Amino acid sequence: MAKFDPDPSMLSEEVYRRELVKLQRELVKLQEWVRQEGLKMCVLFEGRDAAGKGGTIKRIVERTNPRVVRVVALDKPTERERSQWYFQRYTQHLPSGGEIVLFDRSWYNRAGVELVMGFCTQEEHEEFLRSCPEYERMLLRSGLVLVKYWFSVSDAEQERRFQARIRDPEKRWKLSTMDLESRARWADYSRAKDVMFQYTDTKWSPWWVVDANDKRRARLNCIAHLLSVVPYQDVTSKPLKLPRRQPDDYVRPPLNDQTFVPGAY
Repeated sequence: MAKFDPDPSMLSEEVYRRELVKLQRELVKLQEWVRQEGLKMCVLFEGRDAAGKGGTIKRIVERTNPRVVRVVALDKPTERERSQWYFQRYTQHLPSGGEIVLFDRSWYNRAGVELVMGFCTQEEHEEFLRSCPEYERMLLRSGLVLVKYWFSVSDAEQERRFQARIRDPEKRWKLSTMDLESRARWADYSRAKDVMFQYTDTKWSPWWVVDANDKRRARLNCIAHLLSVVPYQDVTSKPLKLPRRQPDDYVRPPLNDQTFVPGAY
């Protein structure tokens, strides 16, 4: 197996970690502002397999509150869901006031994998392209903040990441049968993506393209842009005073009455 050496032009681990910590602190501030103001944020992450969507989402939620910032990653639709209005299964996961929802793939499945893999008809695909801009316009009119990211990765870089996953047993689970098939249909996915952009890269809901060849830069750039979408204020610095504990006159049962996890470390 050929060895793929990292590109020396990629961001160093030291710089990446330092900047990531700064951005994650700001994400907590954004989270608290969204919760206080009752805002509704919906962020879509789309792109090639192994483009780095999941890694970016992981860094966003690493230090945030899962009750405020939650991830939606839907499995293939059930028979019941297939009979529904296409957008219905996604609509039920949209944020309520004070929430940020991150879609790890979204309703744009129909414009990509469903079309290329033959999971939808040509008529269903065309209807999606007609309906999607109006659907997103309705979401925006309802007061929802919608942000769409497309992670763009080169053929060579995707190949390097696929090979790394094949070699590493701990990463091999990331390669599904669908991922492997999509690699064989690279050109079909490229055409599908360009058609999708033609219809859905609108003035009111544009696609933001993330150059994902350098994973570290992609994560930092995406998070920095997300922070710029909402003019938030820092409400985390307000003084907080802990209340006094009540007098503790309760006699607890002996510790040896409890079953403890063995100390393996």
